[in-house]
Amino acid sequence: MTSNYTVTVLGLGAMGLPMATRLASQLTVHGFDIAEPRLKLAEEAGIATFGSAREAAKGADAVLLAVRNGDQLNDVLFGENGVASVLEAGAVVILGSTVGTDAIPATVEKLAEYGVELVDAPLSGGPKRAGEGDLLIVVGASPEAREKAAPALELLASTLTVVGDKPGDGQALKTVNQLLCGVHIAAAAEAMALADALGLDQAKTLAALEAGAAGSFMLSNRGPRILEAYNEEGAEVLSRLDIFVKDMGIVGKATRAAGLAAPVAAAAEQLYLLGQAQGLAAADDSAVIKVVAPTKRTK
Repeated sequence: MTSNYTVTVLGLGAMGLPMATRLASQLTVHGFDIAEPRLKLAEEAGIATFGSAREAAKGADAVLLAVRNGDQLNDVLFGENGVASVLEAGAVVILGSTVGTDAIPATVEKLAEYGVELVDAPLSGGPKRAGEGDLLIVVGASPEAREKAAPALELLASTLTVVGDKPGDGQALKTVNQLLCGVHIAAAAEAMALADALGLDQAKTLAALEAGAAGSFMLSNRGPRILEAYNEEGAEVLSRLDIFVKDMGIVGKATRAAGLAAPVAAAAEQLYLLGQAQGLAAADDSAVIKVVAPTKRTK
C-alpha cells in the first residue's frame, strides 16, 4: 500500500464509490459526498470520510472529482466551500467527469493561483469496471501533472491514453467518445424495439447480434438492461438517462462550434430529451427504448 500518497475522491456516487474503493486497495483515500447514505457505504468499504469537502481535501496529493457539469466543477473548487484554497502547492486536481471544453481554461487559470494543476482525465467504462481498475481514461495535462496523478490514474485505468499536454484535450476526445456511445445506445434500443415489433424473442436476438458484425460494446453492455426496461422497477440504474442528455448536449455544442453536421448524433440527442420529458431522467439510459416503443408487444 502506498500510504504516503493521499487521493481525495469528491462525489461517491455510482462511479465515485467504486473508484474510491479501488484506489483504497493501495493508496490512502479520503472521501466526501453530500448524500449521507453514500458516506456510510464508503465507510463500510474502508474509506476515510469527512464532514466536508474541504476537510477531505486537506493535505491531499490529488483530488479526484466526479462532478456533473462545469457549474459543479467551479462550485466544488472555487465556491463558498470550495476546496482549491485548502490544497497545497504541487497538488493536482483530476477531473474524471465529462464537462466539455468550455469550462477548462478558466479552471486552469484559477487553480494556477494556488500552485495546483488540472489533470483533464475524463473516464469511461461504468461502475463495475471502475471497481476493477478497468477504465478507459483519456488525459490532457502537462507531463509534470500527469506524473503527479499517475498513482491514482494507473490504478483506475486498464487503458490510459495521453491525448495531449494541455487540459481540454481529454475533454475533446471524450466528446468524440460520447457521440459514439450515445448513438450506439440509441441504436441498440431501436434494434431491440424492432425485434419485439417483428415478434422475435429479444434475448435470442440480442445473443445473435452480439456474435455478428452488428455487435458493439454498448449493445452487449446495455442490451440486457434494455430487455429489463419494461419490468415494473426497470433496469438497475448504472448510468442515468439524463447523463446522456448532458453529454449529447456537449456533443451538439462542439459540432456546431466546429461547423460540422452531425445528424445522427442530433437524432440520438432528441431521444434522450424525449425520455427526460417523459419522466425517465433518473432511469437507466437503457430505458430510452421506452421512447421508441412505450410498451412491449410480445410477452
